[in-house]
Amino acid sequence: MALEHFLVPKHEVLSDEEKLAVMKQYSISEKNFSLILCSDPAIAHLMPKPGALVKISRDDPTVGKYIFYRLVVER
Repeated sequence: MALEHFLVPKHEVLSDEEKLAVMKQYSISEKNFSLILCSDPAIAHLMPKPGALVKISRDDPTVGKYIFYRLVVER
């Protein structure tokens, strides 16, 4: 399965409370997030709803672990 490939970073859908905490921590609104389609192969199996926030954790040999977020959209 492609999602288990070492180059595919971990994706997880955050709860509404976690989403609000991230937005508060970084003092940003939904319009400031990069977008990801709910049909994206990396998250389709998670069945996220539009408006959900996805946390993506990537390991990099140079900078170590870093995290970024994407807002789920339908199209």
